[in-house]
This record gives sequence, structure tokens and C-alpha cells, in this order.
Amino acid sequence: MRKKFFGAMIFLLTIFFLPWTAQAAESTYVILIRHGETDYNRQHLFQGSLDIPLNSMGLKQADLLAQALKDVPIDVFISSPMLRAYVTTEKCAALHGMQIAYADKRLSEASYGQWAGKSTAEVKKDFAREYKLLNEQRWKYTPPGGESLKSTQKRYRAALDDAIKKYPGKTILIGAHSAGNAALICSVLDIKLDHFNQFKQDNTCINVLEYKDGKWRLLLLNSVDHLGYLYKGVHR
Repeated sequence: MRKKFFGAMIFLLTIFFLPWTAQAAESTYVILIRHGETDYNRQHLFQGSLDIPLNSMGLKQADLLAQALKDVPIDVFISSPMLRAYVTTEKCAALHGMQIAYADKRLSEASYGQWAGKSTAEVKKDFAREYKLLNEQRWKYTPPGGESLKSTQKRYRAALDDAIKKYPGKTILIGAHSAGNAALICSVLDIKLDHFNQFKQDNTCINVLEYKDGKWRLLLLNSVDHLGYLYKGVHR
């Protein structure tokens, strides 16, 4: 009798927890993209938190990105509120007959402070030591009046964590920026920011992350095949 009782209890508990277990084991996918080109990108100007729109090439790149993703099942679109990212994401959503669910200000690009709007050549000439520090150790050096990379990483990760909690088991496209994306990838892979510079993010690149059972996997990194080359500078 006792065996039957415990057997029935185990059966009922299994039935009760089965939906939760199945949901917990389900993967959530994040398609993390960077915006298309701007004039500041082309002219090698420090852009950061300046709200610079896409140029004609950037609009073309965004269209090519949207075409590349149009047959990929995507459940929700989230974007940085900055124009270059928002328009890129909006084009991707449009080909799915959808709209951006919301813009998250935490996905804005990091600020370069007093260097914003200056060319890399100007900064390299006038602030040679500081430029070297920024270029080689961005995780340690913050431009005057700018935002630290650690701060950028923290808010990007918070935005991502909120998104996967809100849309578990879904495929989420997030449109954002180069520094934020690279810092975020370091975070989810538990890699120190010392390796930040090793994660390149070209205009309209595609990264794919999988979240399952509390762990992250990187499935795709900096893919720009939709632009006609395997990686920047090497055409197919």
C-alpha cells in the first residue's frame, strides 16, 4: 500500500513539474547585430553616444541584412534607441511584417566624452599616449568625460538578461553597437574584458547566442556574408 502511495505521488509530481522542466530546457536564441555604416564610421571619427544616422551605404547594408534574415524565424525585435541601430533593426523587423517591440536605452553605445566627433588621426596626434591606452586597453582607459567599458558592459548585460526573462524560449533580435556588443559577448562567455579587442564587430554583422539551462553558447560571430564577403576585406 505504501509503495502504491509513493508511486502515485511520484507520478503526480512528475506531471506537475513536467511543463516547467520542458520550459527550462528550451533554448532562447539571441541574434545580436550591429548597425550599418554612418559617415562617422567612414571618416574614422569617434562616434559613440552621438546620434549619427546611417549614410547611403549603411542603408544599403541594412537592407542586405534584412534580406539575409527574412526567412529566419524571429519572435521579437529590440533595439538601441539610437538612429543608426534603430533604423537597421526596423528594416529587419519590416521584412517579418513586425515592428520593434521596444527600444532599450541601456543598449546605447558608449560615450567617448571629449573625443566625440574628433578623428582618430586628431586624437592619435594630440593624445598619443591616451590613444594607445584606448586602442590597446579599452577596458582600463576611459576618454575624458566618457563612459567606462565596464559600465557599458553592465547595462548591456542587464538589458539582455531582462529580454531573455521576458521572452524565454523565443528568438530575439537585438540591434545595437560595436563596443557594447563586444563587451556583452565577453560577459556571457565569462571572458575578462582584457579580451575585448579580440571580438571584432563590423557594420551589420550578425552574432548568434544560445541560452539554455543557465548557460550561454556562441553559435555565430561577426558574420557579414550578406555583404558579399566572408570577412571584411576578403570578397567571395
